[in-house]
Amino acid sequence: MRSEDGGKPDAAVVRDALGVGVAVGLSGFAFGVTSAGSGLTLLQTCALSLLVFTGASQFALVGALAGGGNPFTAAAGAFFLGVRNAFYGLRLSQLLALPRAVRPFAAQWVIDETTAVALAQPTRRSVRIGFTVTGLTLYVLWNLTTLLGALGADAIGDTDAWGLDAAGPAVFLALLAPMLKTTTERVVAGIAVVLGLGLLPVLPAGVPVLVAALAAPAVLWAEGRRRARTGSAEDDDTVEEGR
Repeated sequence: MRSEDGGKPDAAVVRDALGVGVAVGLSGFAFGVTSAGSGLTLLQTCALSLLVFTGASQFALVGALAGGGNPFTAAAGAFFLGVRNAFYGLRLSQLLALPRAVRPFAAQWVIDETTAVALAQPTRRSVRIGFTVTGLTLYVLWNLTTLLGALGADAIGDTDAWGLDAAGPAVFLALLAPMLKTTTERVVAGIAVVLGLGLLPVLPAGVPVLVAALAAPAVLWAEGRRRARTGSAEDDDTVEEGR
């Protein structure tokens, strides 16, 4: 069935949304194993997926705890990673235009994957379908596989040997990379990576993420200064030409 406003066929939207939801949802198993391996209980691990439900922040939290980081520092790093979802919400609120009573429930599904699928749609109908199907599929699978991963952590053994702790960040980077379209965005990402990785050996676990977050305001400030200088120079040239 094609949407009534001539946009993308509903079946195609559902197919794409299911593909993203299933592919990413299965990585919840890696989170369950990593979380249990870092010392969190089964209840704590499942509560994180049910209530927090933002993979990169969850992996950042348990990774910092596993590395011996202070719980407050680990939580702060996870929080700052999760702040990006608030900015997603500002854009999605315009595209989805959901009834006010539904918005608090929809907010739980505002994450990287649902945003990516929604932004790729041409009409409001397809945006709503893509967001809903991706969110529902991913939420159910992520929580189910988190449970299975936490239960099977003992059988798997050392999570570092399997490299499962890298699954979440890898998925996040795969979704982020295509969205870095401008030079400014690439510079922010590059500086954040350099800061985050470079400071890992010298700062407590969780702190490098906080420092890396400074890349965005620093680059935007520098970009603003550059544009101000360029604009000033252009104004001076215009004055000279008018004389």
